[in-house]
Amino acid sequence: MGLPITAGCYSAWIRTRDCSDALAAPLGNPNAVSNGRDFMNTPPLKTVRFGGNVVATLAKFKQGDTSDYELLKHQLADPDIKDAQIINWLQEFRNCVTQLSKDHEQLIYLVLRLPWLGRSPAVVEEYLAFLSNLVSAQTVYLRACLKMVVSNFTPKRVKICEGGVDISDSDDDDENLPINFDQCHQALQLIARYVPSTSRFLMPILTENFPFVQKSSRTLECYVHNLLRVAVYIPSLQRHVLELIISRMLKLDVSASRGEIEEVENAVQQQEMKGEQEEEGLFDMDEDVCSVKSSPAGTNVMVHPVAERLDTLMVVLLAFIKDMCHVNGCLDVEQTKDLYKDLVCVFDKLILPTHASCHVQYALFYLCSFRLALAEAFLEHLWRLLQSPSHPAVLRQSAAGYMGSFLARANFLPVATVCACLDLLVPWLHLYIDSQDSGSRAYCDIMLHGPFYNACQAVFYTLIFRHRSILEGDMKKGLAYLQGLNLERIVMCQLNPLKVCLPAVTNMFAAITRKYQLVFCYTIIERNSRHVLPVVRSSVGGDCVSTNTNPLDSFFPFDPYVLKRSSKLIEPLYQVWEEPADTEVETFTTKRCSDADEDDFLRGETPETKGVMGMTPGSYESHLHSPSSVGSPPIAFLQRPF
Repeated sequence: MGLPITAGCYSAWIRTRDCSDALAAPLGNPNAVSNGRDFMNTPPLKTVRFGGNVVATLAKFKQGDTSDYELLKHQLADPDIKDAQIINWLQEFRNCVTQLSKDHEQLIYLVLRLPWLGRSPAVVEEYLAFLSNLVSAQTVYLRACLKMVVSNFTPKRVKICEGGVDISDSDDDDENLPINFDQCHQALQLIARYVPSTSRFLMPILTENFPFVQKSSRTLECYVHNLLRVAVYIPSLQRHVLELIISRMLKLDVSASRGEIEEVENAVQQQEMKGEQEEEGLFDMDEDVCSVKSSPAGTNVMVHPVAERLDTLMVVLLAFIKDMCHVNGCLDVEQTKDLYKDLVCVFDKLILPTHASCHVQYALFYLCSFRLALAEAFLEHLWRLLQSPSHPAVLRQSAAGYMGSFLARANFLPVATVCACLDLLVPWLHLYIDSQDSGSRAYCDIMLHGPFYNACQAVFYTLIFRHRSILEGDMKKGLAYLQGLNLERIVMCQLNPLKVCLPAVTNMFAAITRKYQLVFCYTIIERNSRHVLPVVRSSVGGDCVSTNTNPLDSFFPFDPYVLKRSSKLIEPLYQVWEEPADTEVETFTTKRCSDADEDDFLRGETPETKGVMGMTPGSYESHLHSPSSVGSPPIAFLQRPF
């Protein structure tokens, strides 16, 4: 049996401080009862005990006498039990903990359910001592102890009943909630200290108790925060905890598209503006009233309920990432590397295969901003996925999308890193073209050449955002670099990437390359527009057909971030789209968005795609049909020490 972690001995006044004067009065003197209390017509004080002590009760139970045993269970289940009584019970249970075998399972469950959180320090101390003794002597109760602690990771539900009807089922915002959570983690750390295998039993319990994603933001926030605290003092669980949290966040993320969130938020904003204008019209004669305008209530609260939950969890996750990587304001290299490895594993397993997630991937985006080597390591990881023939084609295509979007949107990436990645992607495209030109599959086919087309789109997208950075400073040197990429060969090849890339990307790339006389794409675009592209017939019947403007079913993972509170950490790191004033974009197949204040030139061009976790778009080819990989240049841009 493990040694108690507390002093173990409490003075007599701790045991009896809540006892009534009636207990101290002589038995033969009824007038000694305290202060006129009507003993016959009032319930007994809760410190009154019946039956023998725990040791005697267990001995009787072993002999077949269960009367005192049942009485003990009844008293332990009393919702109004006092502090002194809890301490007495716990001390007695600690003295006979070796006798609490599996036969006393129901009794132990009652002890574990004692209301110890938020009680006096003496109660908490004694309860923790009991837990440590119990798991040391009777490991059969380890799961029960862990379940008890984890069950307190969320606020208790408060129900208010009026007239026999429940009118409230809200979260308990008890001011003592942080203290209760601290006590729960103190209990978990004690259990982990006495039972080294705690982590193996704890993770399934954490998964099982994760609240349903439709629970309130407050409930989800508390549980996720407590999960991340567990990962701090049990580092072996960090990857599993992150995987659990991100898997639940992805369910929220894919259930609310960026367009849907913006539509709801904009509608509410317009209603508020309309209401303010009407109010101005009513009170415009009163200058004092007009001059003082209160800002809309809850400006940082998302109106969209799913977006609000996701925003809350993103705030918690990003705060965890920052705190884990920094000690006293300085980057802790080793902890940062460990967290990066865990997040990349979760990325490969959950985020990368999830189509059209909008926000969760920004956790890795944020982490990579801490040091350039992290960003380069992430880009190298994506590059390996893209050019590896052993991975499914859909994952290679997704990796290309992430690579292009990251290069375009991460404003903390220097031009040298962008050029280093282009020096990997573009030669690989040329080698791929070489391998196909002499074969029988040298024609435009998404099923056969999906990774190639996505890599092309990544290059085009990167150049759209970064061409000015490459050219500024030394225009002659920058132009020589871009000309050396030989983009014309890629555009003019028989695989015809301009036919399948997103029209908005194609048109903007064509305008920019024409301006600098790198490639003239419009002849090919016009020819492609005359050919019949894949079409989708109307679901309601009839002859109406619509052109499929997104045959790659591509999405850009780091498109604008629309969650309000967590965006404060992302915005300083984010490269917004700036429309080139001197570039006239010609369109042939799509209608351009007319909103002048849009952040993204793709807005209105990419059809909304319902996010699907763990599934891939139907237009993607299985890795069983992916073409053989061609040789790739060595990775040379990630040579600096971390």
